[in-house]
Amino acid sequence: MAAVPARSMSSSTAELLKVMRTIDDRIVHELNTTVPTASFAGKIDASQTCKQLYESLMEAHASRDRVIKNCIAQTSAVVKHLREEREKNLDDLTLLKQLRKEQTKLKWMQSELNVEEVVNDRSWKVFNERCRIHFKPPKNE
Repeated sequence: MAAVPARSMSSSTAELLKVMRTIDDRIVHELNTTVPTASFAGKIDASQTCKQLYESLMEAHASRDRVIKNCIAQTSAVVKHLREEREKNLDDLTLLKQLRKEQTKLKWMQSELNVEEVVNDRSWKVFNERCRIHFKPPKNE
């Protein structure tokens, strides 16, 4: 997944994160349709299914984390630059307006890290409830 330029952050990144969170949004459905209940346990290889879902979740969570942190870093650099420019031009209202806009964007991206934590926790809870008897994740992850 390519990084999103900081300038196009607002709606495009929100859309990107929405698409990237699809796996988390559909995890209950995915588990219900692929991991058998005890009565159907012999008909499907639940351990392989859970392993694949685990790997998909790990990749999705890492990708989203990278995208969000990359956007935060880029926007932080823009905010820093605008602050420096603002100190040189205290009367420039356009610059002030741009600085405020970028600061708001930065706060939103930082809050996305908290959203990400909630989304990830929910997904892992559901995953562990259904897959704990079929698959044990590696200890180092």
